[in-house]
Amino acid sequence: MSEAIILGVIGELESFLIELPTTDDFIHYKPETLEALKEVIKELRMMSDFFRDNKSEEMSRLKNLQADFAEIAQVSAEHKSRLSPNDIYKDLSALRKIKERMMEFGAGKVVSSSECVGEEGNEGVVVGLEKDIQQLVFKVILSEEEWLIHMPILIKGMVGMGKTTLARQAYNHPAIIEEFKRCRAWVSLSSFTSKHEVLVELIRQLVTLDGDSLLLEEMDNQSLEQMLLRHLEEMPPWFIVLDNVLPEMRFKSFLLDLARRSKPRHKCGLLITSCHQIFEKLWIYTHEMKAMDSDKSWQLFLQTINKFTSDDNKFSNDLEKKVKEMLKKCGGLQRLLGIEWEELFDSIDLSKTLKLLEPMYNSLKEHLKSYFLHMSFFKENAIMREEKLKHIWATSGLRNGNKSCASLADQSMIEVVHPYPEFRRVKRCRMNPVLHMLCIKKAEEEIGLEILRNNGNNRPLEIPHHRVIHCGRAKFNHSTNQDKYLVSLIFHGGGRYLEDVRQSYWKSLELLKILDMEDFGVKNLSKSIGTLTGLRYLGLRNNYVQEIPHSLGGLKRLEVLDIALNFMVEVPDIIKKMGGLRHLYMSDVICRKPLKVDALQNLETLTFMSIYSWTYEASNLGKMSSLCKLGIEDIDENSDVSELFPALDKLKELDHLILRGFRFRMISCLDEIRVLHGRYNISTLRVDGCIARLPSADSFPYGIEYLALVNTCLDEDPMPILMELPYLRRLKLRNAYNGQELVFKMRELHILCISELWNLRKVRFEESEIASLWKLEITNCPHLETLPQEIQSMSYLRKLTMVTTKHIATKIKDSDLLSKIVEVDISP
Repeated sequence: MSEAIILGVIGELESFLIELPTTDDFIHYKPETLEALKEVIKELRMMSDFFRDNKSEEMSRLKNLQADFAEIAQVSAEHKSRLSPNDIYKDLSALRKIKERMMEFGAGKVVSSSECVGEEGNEGVVVGLEKDIQQLVFKVILSEEEWLIHMPILIKGMVGMGKTTLARQAYNHPAIIEEFKRCRAWVSLSSFTSKHEVLVELIRQLVTLDGDSLLLEEMDNQSLEQMLLRHLEEMPPWFIVLDNVLPEMRFKSFLLDLARRSKPRHKCGLLITSCHQIFEKLWIYTHEMKAMDSDKSWQLFLQTINKFTSDDNKFSNDLEKKVKEMLKKCGGLQRLLGIEWEELFDSIDLSKTLKLLEPMYNSLKEHLKSYFLHMSFFKENAIMREEKLKHIWATSGLRNGNKSCASLADQSMIEVVHPYPEFRRVKRCRMNPVLHMLCIKKAEEEIGLEILRNNGNNRPLEIPHHRVIHCGRAKFNHSTNQDKYLVSLIFHGGGRYLEDVRQSYWKSLELLKILDMEDFGVKNLSKSIGTLTGLRYLGLRNNYVQEIPHSLGGLKRLEVLDIALNFMVEVPDIIKKMGGLRHLYMSDVICRKPLKVDALQNLETLTFMSIYSWTYEASNLGKMSSLCKLGIEDIDENSDVSELFPALDKLKELDHLILRGFRFRMISCLDEIRVLHGRYNISTLRVDGCIARLPSADSFPYGIEYLALVNTCLDEDPMPILMELPYLRRLKLRNAYNGQELVFKMRELHILCISELWNLRKVRFEESEIASLWKLEITNCPHLETLPQEIQSMSYLRKLTMVTTKHIATKIKDSDLLSKIVEVDISP
């Protein structure tokens, strides 16, 4: 049947192309769209010939992929008349991916249909998953919350994180078995599994068939889908697990239909495990798997060893130390991918694990591979800032990095430590140590990364393009003659390493674009750095630099200069010469002359500029047509903000404004901010420092979506004013208010973060039943001994995070206030 479908589509598409020039639709088709349709026909003909000529023993498995191929052919036939080139290109890509999988079968790569591919479950060992199991079973799968009913559930994480183990624990949980009786199905997938096979297997497990089940093999995908969905609509509550789903399997629409087509009164469950974010997060509930901490890794290891030996004293102190070092290298993975523990005791060699992780890297799109490889510049377990990653990528020629952090997180290549509430934004992330090793290995192979270490464990290359130096206490040893090929140079370790570097060293770096010495402990900068005329990125954050050399004014191509967190660093009046600057990060700088930053017309980010070290005439600021983010510090009662805010109104692209006070002095009155009230594009405002009172609601920029009040120490309740801000969606109050009670009446507020309100004793939410709040975070409010009762009626509240005393944490956990909140994290 599949072969007949493919031949029928070929005929339909060929007739369409022949008749198209005589129709009115012809003028709407672009030449490249017609070429794509011709390519679709070419692929269909090629595979039709392949099926006709193939006589391999694997033809029965290939027929399953043929059914998938036929389904996409049918979709292509539907897309041809919609004048949608994007759809046609997607169809063509899907056809080619299935063809690749078929060719792999032809080359002898066979996977048994009975093989359970994916992570092997370990029914008895669930160390570190106890909380996940309780949350997943009772608060998600069996939840009666309206927003969760019929929503697919995804367990997501990198290979080895225990996704399948968690899914099996949920699948075999007594409460799940009782709820779904015998209407349960589990299907494990591999990279060769076809959609046709999945449909057939689900029908066999869930449907009682009257006739020969072998007839299912001959049915096309659309008929199988309709059959399965029809039976599920008539069945009692059912629960399906699809283990190890891959993005290329084109399951999205089918799985959404599967989750939504059951009867409304039935609680049905569709659970998916994957390394990938299969759906947009709005369409699916995602349970992110996190790496285990060192204690839980050790417990899991001991329980695993107990299965093979009955000795109570298995390890000497030295061996225990070595094992814990091994577990640290494994980065909290629940499994080591089939490697025996004993193989690792002596060498702690993870080469086999890296080999098994390579498919994760190979599955990345080509542009994402490049972004991933450049993350090898960072230290193991480093917390990486998205803004720094974007700058490194852009300097390396990877200009479209805005969504790449989120895309890498979707593929489980990085772990999000601090997400932005905005869709597909990541503020901070990190990489699992094992993936970091893979990242370095691939970067050495593909982009010329060279790792040098003081301990002699070096990996020198003949012609390195990127060099990472891990420094110890030894003196600098400049012995290579390949510096002229370096594009990136990154230092980790101790700043004394560079104290005796000769001026000639820096002059030899002819092609250098990236120089990063963040957290390096540098005190003195060489004047010769100013000779690096090709430099695009200079990272000096968090050092002990006392003075920026005048010679750096010669860095005309520099796009990013980061000298933040160098306490009281002196900056000469050279910034105006760096006409290529796009991002300038400073803090606590000393300027003998005001910096004329208004000369930097390409500047997009400026943080932080002292209000006393800046000339901000309105006429000049109008030239800064690209500035989006601005941070101003050292504002106090003597600052003339009546001139500042009118000048800021000239920055037409400004959307992020930070106002920071001078230590413990009072910030001058902010009433003058009213000149920005009509600005709809200023969406973020942060005020950091003591203020006597807030300006009125009609003084704030009208379009504010995120407001942070930090160290404002207000005596007057800020909520009556803040409740009048029409577009406010995120509110952060940290050491912001000295009172004992806060009352929130903000229907559209989505995220509320309260921290360090030392006198706070009570929080109330009015109109809670219609509130849109979905995340509540309370940290270090020692007198807040209970949560408001109103959170029980908040239908959208999904996540609660609280850091408090042990006594209060225990008291709140024992209450019934948290029963409807899916994600709860309360810790002392």
